[in-house]
Amino acid sequence: MTPPPSRPRKRSATRSVTLSDVAAAAGVSAQTVSRVVRDPLSVSDATCAKVRAAIAATGYVPNLAASNLASNRSRTVAVVVPQINASVFADTVHAFSTALARHGYQIFVGTTDYRPEHEEEVLRSFLGRRPDGVLMIGTDHTPGTRALLGGAGVPVVETWGWSDDPLDLLVGFSNAAAASAMVAHLAERGRRRITFAGRHTSGDPRAAERLDGYTRAVGELLGADPRTVDAGPEPVTMDTGVALLDLVLERYPDSDAVMFSSDVFAAGALQACVRRGIDVPGTLAVAGFGDFELARHLVPSLTTVAVPGSLIGELGAELLLTRMRGGDVEAPHRDVGHRVVARESS
Repeated sequence: MTPPPSRPRKRSATRSVTLSDVAAAAGVSAQTVSRVVRDPLSVSDATCAKVRAAIAATGYVPNLAASNLASNRSRTVAVVVPQINASVFADTVHAFSTALARHGYQIFVGTTDYRPEHEEEVLRSFLGRRPDGVLMIGTDHTPGTRALLGGAGVPVVETWGWSDDPLDLLVGFSNAAAASAMVAHLAERGRRRITFAGRHTSGDPRAAERLDGYTRAVGELLGADPRTVDAGPEPVTMDTGVALLDLVLERYPDSDAVMFSSDVFAAGALQACVRRGIDVPGTLAVAGFGDFELARHLVPSLTTVAVPGSLIGELGAELLLTRMRGGDVEAPHRDVGHRVVARESS
């Protein structure tokens, strides 16, 4: 016996919430809803609140893929950083993301772990997702990375360094000048045997620039040869700071000051000095770089170089937003400067 033909399954009667549904719920036009989604600052606060309440009530999720295809804009920005955990770059990324979010943009973040070849891989992957702009930490890139950024067709802002030949937009400062300023501070405090401690890896050009600034300053101000110790490939951790302190005491036991390339290293070394009974700053002054929050809470508190990380993120977002909207940037290269924060450890 032939079985009866199977009946086609009924299509579900459910459907996704549309822009028109939100507009009806809020009592506004669909165009107004679209503006709230795309650029909330272009809509009054009262209307924005009403539309957002309707979005929450209806469970509406914008079809960003369709919007992106229609406008040829992704409403996203790529951010490439060396590290995120325990990183001085965190304030920059947070401020950058917050500033962009006000205008309907979101960021996606990739880390290079201080490996130049990995920076190129991360960037290539991100550009395949067609971001509207890119923020890079640093100004030193491989030829491959420079070619990718040059051919991306989107605005690029480099940060946390300085260059006479930036790719596009630039918000940063001179790491070398900042390190020289710290040497000058220590010299003013009577220190004459200053040792530089950090990671001298090829993937961290900012640390290399700080080393250059230190080397130049001890030669010019103290007439001395550079005294340096290198953490090699070890991670940026407080444990590595302790290891660097041990290297300083072993190779240059007469050091009267240690200048670390990061507050993380300096914090580990400073706490080790306290545990070991080394008088800071009497016997040994300790200085860092970055002005992390913990710097002012350590005992003794840590002398360091402060860089306005949040300002870098805010200015980077401002420049990118202007360019992404087709505007002209009057001052595309912004030097945010640095300052020595003298505390108890020097």
